[in-house]
Amino acid sequence: MTTIQRKETSPRMSQAIAVNGFVFLSGQVADHLQGNIQQQTTEVLAKIEKWLAESGSDKSRLISVNIWLSDIEHFNAMNEVYEAWLGNSNQPTRACVQSALADPSYLIEAQAVALSLSA
Repeated sequence: MTTIQRKETSPRMSQAIAVNGFVFLSGQVADHLQGNIQQQTTEVLAKIEKWLAESGSDKSRLISVNIWLSDIEHFNAMNEVYEAWLGNSNQPTRACVQSALADPSYLIEAQAVALSLSA
């Protein structure tokens, strides 16, 4: 029987799920919405790193990252922060699109999938 580990669940979702050697994260947004795209990106990536660690993985095990930007004009500034955070190895697949987000103050939302450290 497969064990599913859920982290910080609510009636709608879980922040992270670990199952069958994979870690699936829900979309992450910044909590401090007055920040610019670099600040919000930094916060979102820190939350991804936190949820990966709490779920038995880390950013070196990322498989896929999906990014939604409220304005595609933020693409280059977001990428500066993202590339510095990711480093020069273990790049995941990635998609990045412009989209209306759940709150107009959100500039970025990112979702990730990774392998667990034990896989």
